[in-house]
Amino acid sequence: MELTETQRHYWQKNLRITAILLAIWFFVTFVIGYFARDLNFAFFGWPFSFWVAAQGALIVYVLIIGFYAWYMNRLDQEHGVAEEN
Repeated sequence: MELTETQRHYWQKNLRITAILLAIWFFVTFVIGYFARDLNFAFFGWPFSFWVAAQGALIVYVLIIGFYAWYMNRLDQEHGVAEEN
């Protein structure tokens, strides 16, 4: 089955945004988490590294999910494959 140019463009944009968001996820999870150990000052009575890992990362994950949903809805509408309400 040969893809049309519109389908190919849609798929390329989908892969690009997925790769970017996965890179952000990797950075927040592993890079910031690794270097957060060096942030050893108290923040509301807990080490700041705890807040970065336990709270900050979760906020970024929710933002990634929200952005992906918004972006894909917009991309679906742009390419005429959006679900009808």
